[in-house]
Amino acid sequence: MNLLLLKKQLQDFLIEDIGTGDLSSSLFNEQDITTATMIAKQNGVFAGCHVLSIGYGLIDSEVKTEIFVKDGDFIKEGTVLAEIKGKRASLLTGERVILNLLQRLCGLATITAKAVSLTKGNAKISDTRKTTPGLRMLEKYAVRCGGGYNHRMGLYDTVMLKDNHLAGFSSIQEAVAAVRKTLGHTVKIEVETETEAQVIQAVEAGADIIMFDNCTPEEIKQRLQFVPPHIITEASGGIGMESIEVYSNTGVQFLSLGFLTHSYTALDISLILKGAVKHDYSRNLR
Repeated sequence: MNLLLLKKQLQDFLIEDIGTGDLSSSLFNEQDITTATMIAKQNGVFAGCHVLSIGYGLIDSEVKTEIFVKDGDFIKEGTVLAEIKGKRASLLTGERVILNLLQRLCGLATITAKAVSLTKGNAKISDTRKTTPGLRMLEKYAVRCGGGYNHRMGLYDTVMLKDNHLAGFSSIQEAVAAVRKTLGHTVKIEVETETEAQVIQAVEAGADIIMFDNCTPEEIKQRLQFVPPHIITEASGGIGMESIEVYSNTGVQFLSLGFLTHSYTALDISLILKGAVKHDYSRNLR
């Protein structure tokens, strides 16, 4: 986690919400000090300690945050996650942005942990680049908190030759050779394959990673025989929660799942200030 980048992002997120000032919280004076309790409303996996510790400090350096859980911890409904003490106005001003992020990160860590459990240790779960723009670092961090692994962080750290890239070359060997000549030996090259012939070509080309894209478990088992042990193997495309176990039993090393970061559900978390009473406003409508 790049904490300098996180701090900058949190500043931007808070500025977006606060604008020229929090009109609602301007009702409270500087001496109005209180404590807020953050509580999990669902079972799940926690992620986002740095968001909580840095976020409130950006609003008010005098706010004191005590976090009772660690990233990666399983949390039960009713778990007290943290206590935050400071000016009432400061706690309220940061509430929504911080909760928004924590709920999303915990939801993502939770779905990742479920996916990991379904592999029964036979394959590793990985994310993809199908992340929310602006939240990639945080979402990929949450994947790690859930026991998963990160695929490349962006276009800049690994070459991935997909069908649209390969269409510009006469063969996979030619494409891989062009990359090696341009970028050198320190950059890993992954080749996306859909057929047995492409797998064989990728092996002969010296790919570092071979992806079996949109292949059935049976096709993966059959094609793995052509891949030597030093080449990393990955399966992706069309893999859901219901099929993780069968894919993990094929012998492939990684399952990269786009739904981890594009279809997760936020975990329900509440922030309750001391003395706050939950009102049933529906009575006013009766």
